[in-house]
Amino acid sequence: MEKPVILNKRENDESLPFYKPQAREIELFEYGYKHQLPLLIKGPTGCGKTRFINYMAAKLARPVYTVACHDDLSAADLVGRHLIGESGTYWSDGPLTRAVREGAICYLDEVVEARKDTTVVLHPLTDDRRILPLERTGEILKAPPEFMLVVSYNPGYQNLLKGMKPSTRQRFVALRFEFPAPELEHEILIGETGIDGDMARQLVRLANAMRALKDHDLEEAASTRLLVYAATLILGGYEPVEACRSALVEPLTDDMETATALMEVVYATIGR
Repeated sequence: MEKPVILNKRENDESLPFYKPQAREIELFEYGYKHQLPLLIKGPTGCGKTRFINYMAAKLARPVYTVACHDDLSAADLVGRHLIGESGTYWSDGPLTRAVREGAICYLDEVVEARKDTTVVLHPLTDDRRILPLERTGEILKAPPEFMLVVSYNPGYQNLLKGMKPSTRQRFVALRFEFPAPELEHEILIGETGIDGDMARQLVRLANAMRALKDHDLEEAASTRLLVYAATLILGGYEPVEACRSALVEPLTDDMETATALMEVVYATIGR
């Protein structure tokens, strides 16, 4: 998190990261950016949330700071802290502070994983004040118009202990992502990996068959990301059934019986 990722500064679409829109998410993001609104994105693991943020950062020619949130994430990890160096004590900005200073996009991935007392630091940035108080230095940073705060989480993980507080959630405009429709996911696989159309269709059919089992045997559904991994292995010469075992079955479950059942779905869809 020492430097922002500047993905692209050109407006030529061919130069942007590969992305296929599902609905009107690009339009909503652009309105939010133009009108200085924070954005919340909800969706399952591997459905394209992070790729969408990277695409929009490149499209808007803004640097993006990405923070992978976790249980031990503290307010200081976001805002900054005093450190001890050769010349004595000095202040080091955290990624949120750097994004505010530079007018960048700050993306907090899986924000519900962070402690609730940590996310409170976001509140002054998500209302009409758009400020970031730095208590340790006495500064009050005013976010420039180019700054945008984006957070995401997977609603499938929500429970009483790991849900976003309503008082925080209502500070954002929200966007829901789902897995792409089959035809769109087919296009994504081809565009992302270059795999042939027939194999792409088989992989998409396989993913949707596995997704139908999610509520019964699996905690997580087969993601578009895992499909890309499987296609990449196949393109590299890996046998398709084994590619599906390594990229789709084994990442989804540790239970041998469930893995065996999933492999039967693979055999029925891809062959043996």
